[in-house]
Amino acid sequence: MSECAKIRFSIIYRIKKFISHICILLIDFSSIRKIEHTMKFNYKPFSKAKLKELYISLMMPRLIEEKMLSLLRQGKISKWFSGIGQEAISVACTSVLEDDEWIFPMHRNLGVFTTRKVPLNRLFAQWQGKPSGFTNGRDRSFHFGTKEYNIWGMISHLGPQLSLASGIALAHKLSGEAKLSIAFTGEGGTSEGEFHEALNVAAVWDLPVIFIVENNGYGLSTPTNDQFKCKSIADKGIGYGMESYSVDGNNILELYTLLDKLAKRIRKNPTPVLIECRTFRMRGHEEASGTKYVPQELMDEWAKKDPIANYEKFLLDKGIIDQNFIDSTVKIIKSEIKEELDVAARADKVRAIEENELADVYMPFKHMPKSPSSTKEKEIRFIDAIQEGLKEVMNNWDKAVLMGQDIGDYGGVFKITEGFVDRYGSERVRNTPLCESAIIGIALGMSMKGYKPMVEMQFADFVSCGFNQIINNLAKTYYRWGHNADVVIRMPTGAGVGAGPFHSQSNEAWFTHTPGLKVVYPSNPYDAKGLLIASFEDPNPVMFFEHKTLYRSISGPVPEGYYNVPIGKAAVAREGNDMTIITYGYGVHWALEATERLGLDAEVIDLRTLVPMDYESINQSVKKTNRVIILHEDTMFGGIGGEISAYISEKLFEYLDAPVMRVASLDMPIPFAKELENIFLGNNRLDQCINKLMDY
Repeated sequence: MSECAKIRFSIIYRIKKFISHICILLIDFSSIRKIEHTMKFNYKPFSKAKLKELYISLMMPRLIEEKMLSLLRQGKISKWFSGIGQEAISVACTSVLEDDEWIFPMHRNLGVFTTRKVPLNRLFAQWQGKPSGFTNGRDRSFHFGTKEYNIWGMISHLGPQLSLASGIALAHKLSGEAKLSIAFTGEGGTSEGEFHEALNVAAVWDLPVIFIVENNGYGLSTPTNDQFKCKSIADKGIGYGMESYSVDGNNILELYTLLDKLAKRIRKNPTPVLIECRTFRMRGHEEASGTKYVPQELMDEWAKKDPIANYEKFLLDKGIIDQNFIDSTVKIIKSEIKEELDVAARADKVRAIEENELADVYMPFKHMPKSPSSTKEKEIRFIDAIQEGLKEVMNNWDKAVLMGQDIGDYGGVFKITEGFVDRYGSERVRNTPLCESAIIGIALGMSMKGYKPMVEMQFADFVSCGFNQIINNLAKTYYRWGHNADVVIRMPTGAGVGAGPFHSQSNEAWFTHTPGLKVVYPSNPYDAKGLLIASFEDPNPVMFFEHKTLYRSISGPVPEGYYNVPIGKAAVAREGNDMTIITYGYGVHWALEATERLGLDAEVIDLRTLVPMDYESINQSVKKTNRVIILHEDTMFGGIGGEISAYISEKLFEYLDAPVMRVASLDMPIPFAKELENIFLGNNRLDQCINKLMDY
């Protein structure tokens, strides 16, 4: 094909695609309501007032969507995920909940927000990226939450919503509240690992939560037969020992009746339930994607099952409403939409102020120093200091809850929580299934209800299974819509015990790169206890690293009782003048041993906290010694030493008498055999680097 022919073909193809897209956008959804209804409605349990109320609740999101599609064509909003054809699910679920019960919607659940009476001008402002919305322009469309209306803000990863709802449900159960939560996902989301983790934990713990699966036939363009083999999604719940239902998601009365019955029962007798709502979306995944992948006969079939058209026809046939009621309802809603759009249009646009954006990455918190409550000290091991810190936390916070694999009667693989079940009970010291991601999500949900959960990774290596919840939920929730993630994750880390590639990694740099997380890494028993207590005091998510080799190899004086050590403040482990060694964790002991071995008058800076980093202590020491080594156990490439080196080179270059040098482990997986582990670790190259720097 010639270049001219290719150009002509491309132009014709684009024109056809554009015309097809416009035709989809210009569908008149009012015509759908003219069809004969095909559903059977059991209306006897409902009053006429309730039947009318549900009709109005269905019409509100439909008419808003029709207006939004018009604004999308005009370029006044940038993105839209349509729920046309699925409104009954959102309305029914929200209607059966009490106002203070949390609901976890997704892209197509506009009916959740309208049924919860969220002011329309704020919704419209949110979709326009204005500060009078809910995220100050930081997130779009339906990716937002609001504590005021007990609606949780979703992330695009579908499965994690279910675990968060389970966390709220666990908080209800622990507090003895007769409440439940409802979470949505799609049929595509049931293929994700977190779907299975969340259902498993909710079933094992008998949590008061309803999981709603909106099965609309397609995960974007992937049909259900490419998603799962089972006949019904409800079968998946049965596999976890969970009560499950598959219902017509377009029949508002059928769904409301089932949900209302279940909600009343669950409040009295907490158990999870899975409900598959069979439905269909009449638009694309989002407007730009269209629906060309859907057979036309399937679109025609589901058009006849439109939830509003069928319900409206039923109400007309029964004489519950008349055409005047319909016309009046439409007129009132459209008038409200216009008025609220005008309010949103007049609202201020986002002002991009760097200081404001950075200030909202973390929830503001002022450290209040607390000296030891006792003058008594005792010489204890690092591991004992961690245990003492947890005891102080559990004694001082009634809502502190510890969760992790084998931490119950077994006491954890390192025996840190040994005896805790007898002391605090199995409700507060919870053995968990091997579901790292779900447990972290549950912890986040619990924090919304005022709990202070701690999740123990059995080994820091296993945190990769919960990475999404940490990186996308814990770290970003406060910046996005103002809910802090008051969660501590304990991370037994590091080498020196011959445990091989999956039990010895140093992975702290994974998290120092993620704004919103605080990263703490003590090197001695005193700091371990004080920093652990401080981590619980801080309302932000904290990754708390504990070096396994230090657990039983070092001891030190530790005060009895309650005290804290400030997060974000380094310590001078050794004063000196020849050079500065900046390090943390086990590296502090490597540095101290090297200075003793070489007779070196070096200053050793123990960072203690990697995020936020104490740059002032670095400044003071570098200006004093003029030579710097950065030492860490993590591998060299991409390690935090590179960031510290860059900072010193940019900010303190004129004070340097030699290049900044780094000592780290080899860029390879950590091996098992002791001889191989020894050559891997950076401390074997520390003496050589010190001598090189002193000779420069």
